[in-house]
Amino acid sequence: MVGNVSRIFNIGVQGATLATRFLLIFFLAKFLDPALVGYYGLFTVAIAYSLYLVGLDFYIYVSRELLKATSEKRGTLLKGQALLSLFLYMIFLPVALLVLSHSDLPKQLVWWFFPILVLEHLNQEIYRLLIALSEPVSASMLLFIRQGSWALLLVALMSWDPLSRHLQTVMVLWGVAGLGAAVAGVWKIRTLNLGGWRQTVDLHWVRKGIAVSAGFLLATLALRGINTFDRYWLEYLNGIEVVAAYVLYFGVAGTLLTFLDAGLFAFNYPVLIKLNHEQKHDVAHEIVRKMLFLTVLASAIFAVVSWLLLPYLLVWIDNSVYSGAIRLYPYLLLAMTINALSMVPHYALYARGQDRPIIRSHVAALFVFVLATWIASKYSPVFAVPMGLVFSFAVILAWKGVAYAQLRNLDRKPKTVY
Repeated sequence: MVGNVSRIFNIGVQGATLATRFLLIFFLAKFLDPALVGYYGLFTVAIAYSLYLVGLDFYIYVSRELLKATSEKRGTLLKGQALLSLFLYMIFLPVALLVLSHSDLPKQLVWWFFPILVLEHLNQEIYRLLIALSEPVSASMLLFIRQGSWALLLVALMSWDPLSRHLQTVMVLWGVAGLGAAVAGVWKIRTLNLGGWRQTVDLHWVRKGIAVSAGFLLATLALRGINTFDRYWLEYLNGIEVVAAYVLYFGVAGTLLTFLDAGLFAFNYPVLIKLNHEQKHDVAHEIVRKMLFLTVLASAIFAVVSWLLLPYLLVWIDNSVYSGAIRLYPYLLLAMTINALSMVPHYALYARGQDRPIIRSHVAALFVFVLATWIASKYSPVFAVPMGLVFSFAVILAWKGVAYAQLRNLDRKPKTVY
């Protein structure tokens, strides 16, 4: 009973966060020049991609290790992760700032890059830690502070004060909310009484983690590369205003995966890891089957509701840049639906320690995205990028699906006893 209440509350908090983010992108489209919305989209994907370079996807290794370690040793593991990130910042940050300073981004966004990156990274790792330690409600509350609170305030501020309708306001509120979430997150971790903070970091353990994470990093950079290059490629083919429309429709379609992550995947993947560690594969497969059913159901409901509501929202925005590009949405909705379905075998494989199919599918998808987008750009520059997304995510779904089916069939075979 308590578990069901926690899940319902968690879904409610995540739903509120999604609603505010949903409002944010529409209010930005309503009150900002489309070019500024496009630059905001470019900035957010630059932050998202950089998070993997300073984090090295080390959390994937740490999450599994934390669940195996006692509470007295978990602080040491997190300390090792923190020291690794500090070293990566010293290498990556000067290069990133140099590149961005010579990009088309407005200078005010370039100067916000470092503080936003640090706060987003810290908050993201705290969120992942709480999820791994089966604290999804606390994680969701912090996520609302980090993403939902400032979006609500920005919506109210832009509605009442025309002077606030610029990117500087967005950056200030984003930074303040990130700082508040970080403070609350650190306090929450202190209450968990994790031991081992004073112990010396095991450099051998860190090197092993880097080796394990390296493959995942390659896969993640490939996948995130798709969701970063898409906007820059679209700008090259069609201009910054089309990027603004793309950001709007991608934001709408992307809420599907965010909702599933909060209400379904965040609760089930720690359980899957535990069950597979205990060799209870039949129970784990049953959970995966239920995850698939719920993902299909949620995707179908989301597709119908979003398609019915979108025209009314576009009338409210009242900007031809967005209404004229509504044909992008079916492609993006299809891509996000396929992506959501692929997360079911993804978590099943990850919980089992089957990393190779995940890595290979992501790398292959990047090549498919580049090839498909390049070919489609010769015939339809506007739809080239969305079509590339559909093909690349389809490859990921097929690859992971086949790998999981093979694993399932292997578990069904009777074990030979000698």
